[in-house]
Formats: sequence, C-alpha cells, structure tokens
Amino acid sequence: MAVQQCKVSKCNLHKRKGANQYYGVKLGKCSTCGEAVRPHRVCMKCGTYGGRQVISVTSE
Repeated sequence: MAVQQCKVSKCNLHKRKGANQYYGVKLGKCSTCGEAVRPHRVCMKCGTYGGRQVISVTSE
C-alpha cells in the first residue's frame, strides 16, 4: 500500500483538485440558423448537421 510521506495542506489539495472541475457540455452555434446546439448533434430547429440538410423539420 502507498504510505503518505507528509501531510498535504488543504490549500495544496484544493489547488490540485480544482483543475479537474467539470463545467458541463459547452454549446456551439448552428452554422445555418445560429441556434445553440450540443456538439455532434443535428440542429433541431433547422435540421442541419455539418452544413447539410439531414432531417426535414416542419414548422407548426
């Protein structure tokens, strides 16, 4: 088993663990309509992915 050689202070511990903080998924913008879209997903407003029409969206 690993044995701790000396005490790690709270300050140093928090500095090290603070670098691993998860901020969630960053949203991108649709290149066609400018709507906020999750990465690698089809835009549900206009139906495009990668600059081409993938699904047809009917407006109500």
